[in-house]
Amino acid sequence: MVLYPPFAISLHFLCNNYDFFFHGQNDIYQWLLATFVLWFVLAIYFDNIIPNASGVRKSMLYFLNPNYWMGRGGQNVKEGGVCSCCIVSVPRQEHVTPDDQDVLEEQNTVKRQITEGVVDANVAVQIRGLAKTYPGACNIGCCCKCKRTKPYNAVKVHNSSKSSGLCSLGDVKNTSLVLFAVYLQHISLLKPFSSWSGCFSVARWISDLWVNFERDQLFCLLGPNGAGKTTVINCLTGITPATDGDALIYGHSIRSSTGMSNIQKLIGVCPQFDILWDALSGEEHLQLFATIKGLTPSSINSITQTSLAEVRLTDSAKVRAGSYSGGMKRRLSVAISLIGDPKLVVLDEPTTGMDPITRRHVWDIIENAKRGRAIVLTTHSMEEADILSDRIGIMAKGKLRCIGTAIRLKSRFGTGFIANISFYGNNVESRTDNRDAVSTVHQEAVKQFFKNHLDVVPKEENNNFITFVIPHDKEGLLTNFFAELQDREEEFGISDIQLGLTTLEEVFLNIAKQAELESAAADGTLVTLTLTSGESLQIPIGARFVGIPETESEEYPTGVMVEVYWEQDESGALCISGHSQKVPVPSGVRLSSSASARHRRNSRRPGSVHGVIIDPSQVSSVRFQ
Repeated sequence: MVLYPPFAISLHFLCNNYDFFFHGQNDIYQWLLATFVLWFVLAIYFDNIIPNASGVRKSMLYFLNPNYWMGRGGQNVKEGGVCSCCIVSVPRQEHVTPDDQDVLEEQNTVKRQITEGVVDANVAVQIRGLAKTYPGACNIGCCCKCKRTKPYNAVKVHNSSKSSGLCSLGDVKNTSLVLFAVYLQHISLLKPFSSWSGCFSVARWISDLWVNFERDQLFCLLGPNGAGKTTVINCLTGITPATDGDALIYGHSIRSSTGMSNIQKLIGVCPQFDILWDALSGEEHLQLFATIKGLTPSSINSITQTSLAEVRLTDSAKVRAGSYSGGMKRRLSVAISLIGDPKLVVLDEPTTGMDPITRRHVWDIIENAKRGRAIVLTTHSMEEADILSDRIGIMAKGKLRCIGTAIRLKSRFGTGFIANISFYGNNVESRTDNRDAVSTVHQEAVKQFFKNHLDVVPKEENNNFITFVIPHDKEGLLTNFFAELQDREEEFGISDIQLGLTTLEEVFLNIAKQAELESAAADGTLVTLTLTSGESLQIPIGARFVGIPETESEEYPTGVMVEVYWEQDESGALCISGHSQKVPVPSGVRLSSSASARHRRNSRRPGSVHGVIIDPSQVSSVRFQ
């Protein structure tokens, strides 16, 4: 049994010239207290200067800054680094004028407020050119020569120089330095978010983001996987340091360590993945976070019970969180984010895993929580975004592509109007032998009516309804058209007519397709389109209208083309779902035979040619089947 810590006893004997005569307990206790203070101070110091899992750290001399002790201003939040020859600032982003007019207007509004020094009391969060860069390809000239590394691994040592993403010892100038770098990575001194502009190529996950989040409103951030939504949230909440730009949250800068400390007192966060302790109950979680938020002990119990009731966890309040279902854990995370009356609430996919009834209830909670605060929501549910959001921003490839209300986005980026025509069903009482034939006649008559008046064909149909997509340019004809259609409801056997804008999902897909198309054009990414005839075409991702080279003939002097249909896979990437029948290319568009022949010679796949991309504005009059 050890009565005294061995380290304290060793120091006691060392300071007494290894005199093993026992001088009393006081000396040992003094050394014990001294070592405790020493290790405690060192622990605090290294906890601040060593980058955490996200690469956030303070300067090595942060304690010399008076603002650190006085709680004003503060140093900029830094990213982890390694040797001095590698620690250089990441090149500043190039400011590119947004293509979308609404995004440009939002950017100009923020810049004008900054230039004029305008402080808008309704703005809770002001994002100023925010950018986040992650390292891409590795090319460590000062340390070693790496061919390529994964974004989340700075340096790795491997015994094969052919392995992509690994550093070969045979290519290393100074092996000991590389091993030292690997050791630093192991103890978290070297992190993948380090700004080694001399060692890594950069991959921008957020690029030049300018936007205001207003009070008493919910701003919904949409985008496919990897668009940068969670990265924006991580930068705003201090999990990840921003590479460039800034954001003010109720006047506090996220680039300031003291500012971020103040921000974290004002915000509540529901993370994408639940951060809960399995051994604690739901009630204990809320009591813990209420205490951290600084609520008075007398109010904690009542606030906890109210929060549990709001998310319908009263019956499971004393049950361990490890026994909760996925939906119950999400509800608990939502309750935690709202406790303490935060001024900014960040909800990262809050209703994932919830059943429809509970989801609707949580929507009511979020809607009521808007008053007096700003809410930032990310979600993959278009219905959730449509119902809850006051404004929506859609991101793709790290850029804000569009911004506005749901109605404005639908009117600007949707394909037009959706008309649903329902027919009387085949019920038992009215069923006759020729009922199916009559229904078919009615449907054919309605399709011909739409074709003659609006020149549109059905998008979807079955025995009971037909869905038409009506372009925006037909809007002026709709009043008289539907008035006449209603007068002939009995003749056509129509039971119900519904007209509305295209869905938010349609807008989302259109924006994602456009972003993929731009990325493919920049990167040269091609996919193979296999036609029903067996011919293969190489086309960019997202291309809609594709001309088939070398199809000119007497019947089709300008050649033929197809419309390509796209859908998103489970990872959010665009993939081909099908294509239309071949139709003649409009007379104003000509396909380049010489270019297609050259592509065929250069193509790696036998019999595969590059399709000719046609501007959608040139084929507005073409009808596909």
